[in-house]
Amino acid sequence: MCGIVGYLGKKALLPLLVQSLRQLEYRGYDSAGLSWFDSQSNQLKTVKATGKLQNLANALPPELMQETDATHPAYQLGIGHIRWATHGTPTLDNAHPHHSQNGEIVLVHNGIIENFATLKQDLQGKGYVFRSETDTESIVHLLEETMKQTAENTPFIDILRQTKQQLTGAYALTVMHQGSPERLFATRQQAPLVVGIGLNNDEFWVASDVVALVAYTNKVLYLEDGQLVELSPEGLKLFDADGQALSPRVETIVTGPLTIDKKGYKHFMLKEIYEQPDVVRNALSGRLSAVDAPIALENDAPYRSKQHGDSLPKTLDALVADVDRLVIIGCGTSYNAGLVAKYFIEQLVRVSVEVEAAGEYRYRQPVLTPKTLVVAISQSGETADTLEAIRQAKTSGARTIALTNRPDSSMAREVDAVIDVRAGVEVSVCATKSFVAQLVALQLLGIFMLEQRTPALPAQLALLPSLKQALLRIPVQMEAMLSDVDTYHKLAKKYAAYPSFLFVARGINFPVAMEGALKLKEISYIHAEGYSGAELKHGPIALLDEKMPVLTLLAGGSVFDKMLSNCQEARAREAQVIALTNEPIPDGYADTFMDVITYPACDELLSPLLSAIPLQLLSYYIAEHLGKDVDQPRNLAKSVTVE
Repeated sequence: MCGIVGYLGKKALLPLLVQSLRQLEYRGYDSAGLSWFDSQSNQLKTVKATGKLQNLANALPPELMQETDATHPAYQLGIGHIRWATHGTPTLDNAHPHHSQNGEIVLVHNGIIENFATLKQDLQGKGYVFRSETDTESIVHLLEETMKQTAENTPFIDILRQTKQQLTGAYALTVMHQGSPERLFATRQQAPLVVGIGLNNDEFWVASDVVALVAYTNKVLYLEDGQLVELSPEGLKLFDADGQALSPRVETIVTGPLTIDKKGYKHFMLKEIYEQPDVVRNALSGRLSAVDAPIALENDAPYRSKQHGDSLPKTLDALVADVDRLVIIGCGTSYNAGLVAKYFIEQLVRVSVEVEAAGEYRYRQPVLTPKTLVVAISQSGETADTLEAIRQAKTSGARTIALTNRPDSSMAREVDAVIDVRAGVEVSVCATKSFVAQLVALQLLGIFMLEQRTPALPAQLALLPSLKQALLRIPVQMEAMLSDVDTYHKLAKKYAAYPSFLFVARGINFPVAMEGALKLKEISYIHAEGYSGAELKHGPIALLDEKMPVLTLLAGGSVFDKMLSNCQEARAREAQVIALTNEPIPDGYADTFMDVITYPACDELLSPLLSAIPLQLLSYYIAEHLGKDVDQPRNLAKSVTVE
């Protein structure tokens, strides 16, 4: 993976492909490349570069890059890719696109081919020479071999179909063939791919994410697993995995072009941290209107789900009405958000909640019933492990909701209902505002479930007016926290040189400690772990000495006193104990803490919305102090579309 683009039309080709790839840069990558059909030489040309996309733009023929407003009399055909390494290091040889041995086929690929080793061994036995360490190269050589084994006039779309039948794994492919100079081919299996369609049905774009093509068209076809498409000046042809022609389901999208603007901030991450008050307001808008009004949650799926034929999408009240168990699945930050929701929903709604890492859940045999609600959390809506977990849940008859920042995503098309977290575009690979938006959406879902419960829970319902009022105050409290960040500058300078960090909390803030550790390790590359204070004595305490900072989350409420005891245990081992608290430090504890960070008092159930922000800021300023690439940290991708 990470990003695919393709174009067939009369616009200036290379500037268009580069600009489309720029819209995908936020996903994270380590190399880039373009291939195009050169009509003068009747050959496929390719240019690759490691590192940033600008390196590729600088390596392209200058005369072709200057034609930004040109319209050509002949059709232009090209594909592009930004790569996040899965097989092989970030080198020119491993960068996409990849060519067949005879140079007549070129392709780009997102995903992982699980049987590539077997294919490679077989192809090497037939004389094919591999120039890269990638699994992708086995596909393009297999295409050449399949072509050799079929009749001379076999349409290339059939060659592609026969080849894909030999592939095991997840893939989105966009392919050009020298013998088909005005045709672009694409197919997908468990990896996203979308086709953009021009006004006259004679101009086409292909992309792994709709944001790469919305600047040019709002008419799109979302390919489904197994489907193949052939694009040409004559139009679009869609086929199923058996080669049967299909009628394309073209949709009109409302997503506008992705605006990538730091607005004066040094990094996108910092900008996105500061956007969080408005993110919360946006997430609450139209859903929480007054403390005495019920939560208004709707199914945000912008289409009729294929799983339900022509019926209308299911409403959220119908999905939660008689639920007896929730299962929340996610990866990384989304998983941590789910853990916070477990505390919130179990305490408020009195329904059992399980939280599972999607990559592990999909390989279990979980017990699910028609009264189990599976809530899948994914910022991109394309996370491969979470998608597969959803499919597994649906085959078991469970109800499914996707909680995502992309209601147009693959995940949104697989579930019974969608809750849009409304975070807006998040460019930095490190998730900040999407985490907070997920928390708000999950809190709204929990309150909504309580209000829909039959029989009602009077004692729990009595808590809602004050809880809703506290939730409405959160944006203002966030703005107060963000008005002065000098503390984080000072702490960053003080603690940036330490090689390890512990984040410790209990109760509903324990997952926030895990999220804080994740943020620090992601962008500063400092080893960090998040632990429950209750587990400190069961192993991690052995790590504590004067060289170990321990950041403790002391939220007012049920576990405040317990956490104070954990802080004393850490200080007794000479650890550098830092308090993050919304309660005054009691008398007698002043010597326990090297530093104290404060944030506004709030309801304990909502405290993660505020306690997350200091951890984001501390991680940001430590990484910035160390000179790290904050927005695109090494080895990470924004949208993880492979296992």
